[in-house]
Amino acid sequence: MKRKSTAPTMKDVALEAGVALGTVSKVINGVPVGDSYRRKVEEAIKKLNYQVNSYAQGLKAHRTNTVAFLVPNTTNPYFATLTHYVNLSLMKRNYRMLLCCTDFNPALEQDYVSMVHKNQVDGIIGMTYNPDLIVDENTPFVSIDRCLSPQIPCISSDNFAGGQLAAEKLADLGCTHVAFMRIGSSLTNEPNKRKAGFENGCLMRGLTFESLLLDDGTPLEAFTDFLREHVRNGRMEFDGIFCGTDYYAVQVRNSLAELGFSVPGDVQLIGFDGVRMFPDSPLLCSTIVQPVEDIAQLCVDFVLQEGMATKPPLICLPVRYEAGGTTREETDS
Repeated sequence: MKRKSTAPTMKDVALEAGVALGTVSKVINGVPVGDSYRRKVEEAIKKLNYQVNSYAQGLKAHRTNTVAFLVPNTTNPYFATLTHYVNLSLMKRNYRMLLCCTDFNPALEQDYVSMVHKNQVDGIIGMTYNPDLIVDENTPFVSIDRCLSPQIPCISSDNFAGGQLAAEKLADLGCTHVAFMRIGSSLTNEPNKRKAGFENGCLMRGLTFESLLLDDGTPLEAFTDFLREHVRNGRMEFDGIFCGTDYYAVQVRNSLAELGFSVPGDVQLIGFDGVRMFPDSPLLCSTIVQPVEDIAQLCVDFVLQEGMATKPPLICLPVRYEAGGTTREETDS
């Protein structure tokens, strides 16, 4: 006996249910029909195991219910958490996420943008490192942390306020000579404002400070070399350090341990991001916490709204401080 090799069609459903093809179309697309007709169609769909081609439906309606998300990687816990919340937010809207990991490669970012445009995604959310990225003006695009143009909304934490908060917290905890340390992109972006905020906070609170700014790709040993240069008579000159990310705060803690100094005993340390290895695990360090869930939600809200040109070019969301074991918090006596 020859087996049927093709999947059932709407016409097959109509024949099985004994109704017109238009009635099947109405049921599938949520258009009201009589209860008896709807039940017949639903029973036929179940019996035939008919699968709705939502992608084809979307093309006919000029929508695919798919949004592309460009992110450097999902091995970094912060990027992974951001990816998780973007996906959840899209799912709540009955949208799918097309994940594109760019590995910080500007050329790959452009390739992904071109590819997803050909696949007619309904929008793109991107954490991009390509200052010359070309995006089709008809494709809604929302950027995270980097202002690409006045026409593309950028969602970010208030990085300047976060840096200032870190300085104020170190001052409150008794620090007097502090440092800012980071490895990062030389591109103009919102995270680079953490340094300016920190320096402003230091000036406001009378802290002496130094900064170490290293470009992406610099070996982590540079942290140890910098700190070693500031050891005088067996003591570390800095009593507080603010790092551009939690990841680098962990690296700095390792460098201090290598040099024989304890955290937070000898040096208090604050990072930025609010990273946890697992949802219920402790913070990696005392940190300025980004509202990652709110960032994801706002990105999805913006990319799915019409009239993107009317949206503000930059929205900064508030951050907060949370102790994570690398600072000496005041305790009740």
